[in-house]
Amino acid sequence: MRWIGIDPGLRTTGFGIIDVDGQQLRYVASGTIQSGDPSKGLPERLGTLYVGIKEVLEQYQPEAAAIEEVFLNVNPRSTLMLGQARGAVIAALVSAKLPVAEYSALRVKQSIVGTGRAAKAQMQEMIKRLLRLNRAPGTDASDALGVAICAAHHFKG
Repeated sequence: MRWIGIDPGLRTTGFGIIDVDGQQLRYVASGTIQSGDPSKGLPERLGTLYVGIKEVLEQYQPEAAAIEEVFLNVNPRSTLMLGQARGAVIAALVSAKLPVAEYSALRVKQSIVGTGRAAKAQMQEMIKRLLRLNRAPGTDASDALGVAICAAHHFKG
């Protein structure tokens, strides 16, 4: 089964694609989608994320999707903007008729590293090891791959 994992963000959204066969995980692709210049209007930036996700879906044809849930920031405006970015991404996933699983950052970190308080570098290292990569992807892509792996581990299908 091919999974896409998403680490949503308004400025940078990470994606990771893995193939899962039983307990075997195989890296397919990962990267980031940039929403563009912050001076652009919010609707245009959300549209850029939507189109970027649609292009990734078209290229890699995942069968299921998983996305990280929004966590509450100290700044309510930041939380709201992150929620809007997440909504644009979910709209792209659902418009492609993909089932979408949602996981908290805590659950993803527990699934990958074994502790919900794992640092970004720990996540990157474990992603590198689990997917047998020569080097760790960037933090946003590693987080997205972690979401995909977490979903694959919890999938009941």
